Amino acid sequence: MYTIGVGKKEITGNFEGIGMLGYGKDGNDVLGSETALYSRAFVFEYDQQVFVLVNAELCFFTLPLRRAILQRLQQKYPDTFCENNVMLTAQHTHSAPGGIADRVFYNTSIPGFKQEVFEAYTEAVLASIESAWLIKQNGRIFYQEEAFDAGIKVAFNRSLKAFNANKEIQHKFSNRDKHLAVDRSMKLMHFEDESGEMLGAINWFGVHATSVSNDNTKICSDNKGYAAFISEQYVYKKTNKQFVHAFAQEAAGDVSPNYVWDKQKKWMRGPYENDFESARHNGQLQADKAHQILAQKNKKSLKTQIDSHTLYFDWGNITADPKYTGGKKRATTSPACIGMSFFSGTQEGPGVPRWLLQVIRPILEFGKLFEKTLYRASLPKLEKKALDQKFEAQSPKALAMELGKGRIFWVSKMSRVFFVPDFVDPLVKMFRRLGREGVLDKDPWGPTILPLQLSIIGTVAIAGIPAEITTMAGRRLRQSLLEALAQKGIEKIILSPYANAYAGYITTEEEYQLQYYEGGHTLFGKWTLAALQTKFDQLAQQLLLPKNERIESSALHSPYYVEKSTIWRGFEA
Repeated sequence: MYTIGVGKKEITGNFEGIGMLGYGKDGNDVLGSETALYSRAFVFEYDQQVFVLVNAELCFFTLPLRRAILQRLQQKYPDTFCENNVMLTAQHTHSAPGGIADRVFYNTSIPGFKQEVFEAYTEAVLASIESAWLIKQNGRIFYQEEAFDAGIKVAFNRSLKAFNANKEIQHKFSNRDKHLAVDRSMKLMHFEDESGEMLGAINWFGVHATSVSNDNTKICSDNKGYAAFISEQYVYKKTNKQFVHAFAQEAAGDVSPNYVWDKQKKWMRGPYENDFESARHNGQLQADKAHQILAQKNKKSLKTQIDSHTLYFDWGNITADPKYTGGKKRATTSPACIGMSFFSGTQEGPGVPRWLLQVIRPILEFGKLFEKTLYRASLPKLEKKALDQKFEAQSPKALAMELGKGRIFWVSKMSRVFFVPDFVDPLVKMFRRLGREGVLDKDPWGPTILPLQLSIIGTVAIAGIPAEITTMAGRRLRQSLLEALAQKGIEKIILSPYANAYAGYITTEEEYQLQYYEGGHTLFGKWTLAALQTKFDQLAQQLLLPKNERIESSALHSPYYVEKSTIWRGFEA
């Protein structure tokens, strides 16, 4: 038998006036609260092996937040918790306070790092883990999965043309059946004590927690949070016992809960004009499906096996295995760049008007031409090689921002971006001001050294990904991981995105070519998925070795953290 603990803790604090993380929109600030936010933790132990899985109601975890939580855990339980056996995941609500990154890019609309938010998340996650740890008891773990019926309006592909471009798609999907161009299966683990009483559950289903739009000013756990609340209340009313149920994300990169065009707001929304009603409705659909699965009689407990390992990689410089690139050799990633399509947003969170993007695009092309010719000619050999690597990896992306190099619209000094007016996007205005005040001169604007994690429970492997992955990219990754872990007896792969850190999207190479929002935010270029598969293969090989022969988590690459004293904390009043 396993030893199992479940825990839950509310995230509390005074977040008034702080920007929310997810939409990156000016004015999307906290002015009230619609729902509470929670951290849910699950602790598993067998044969002296421990694994902790957290799912929290925030947009995503960051490297400094993960480090702070691990340091506090290790202080109290020095021989129990470590980089390898703790997986921190978020359900990705866009209606929770931000300010938890040490790099400037994901703090711009907040604005700045917010210690009070950072501490609130840290305390809640720690409390949920400790609560689970202290009430561990013997029990069994069950795994089941089932797809939503085709008629249930729960998830829709928001980048259909990109999805249709994939080589696997023989018959193109239309707008009428975009609900079928997603993974409609819910993967669910539930936990019972020795007597058969349910302790908790966690399920993975890919759909963005964006039922609540970017004009919102109230904290809300969105559809995933409503689903968890509905499920937990249902069990409590039935049994009068605590039941902890996390609704986690799977491959959600191109998956939206919204399918109604709002003529007034000019974006997609759910079935109700009130976003909170739409979020509650979508959550009810997810909760109903979870309880349909829980009610199944033909369940079989997982065999007893726990294993987990983490490795850090430099995502800006990975050479992908040719078996994942269609045979192409020397296919590499490059330091993080954002494409112009990122600024246009999505159907549920529109950004810069498309006509304005078309005006700016020729400027970007001129900058690219200059850098590839006159500027390149002045560089030494190694710098020429790095420049060529960037253009090969990032093509055909129209490079609007280089997070690793600290440039926007080809300019390093933000105060000199004279050809792009402030009204293009609040981000441009913000970066110009940050440039004038010297905030952008010290560090890369986003992380490059990022963790991958593989954790095994029974015959199920959970892949912790510090990004959001699209439907087809997820399908390919599951298949390659199944092959890599066959010797370990793995039968099912669960993808757990928004895990431990965050660095944009992961698309297939075909999707990337079309440069929709997801491709524009695939930071490390068109071979990002192939690089991810390559490095997960390497990580899977570690799990085939005895623990004492494995590479330490930071042995290949060590993550870089900004000094606390130099983190940008917003503008003085």
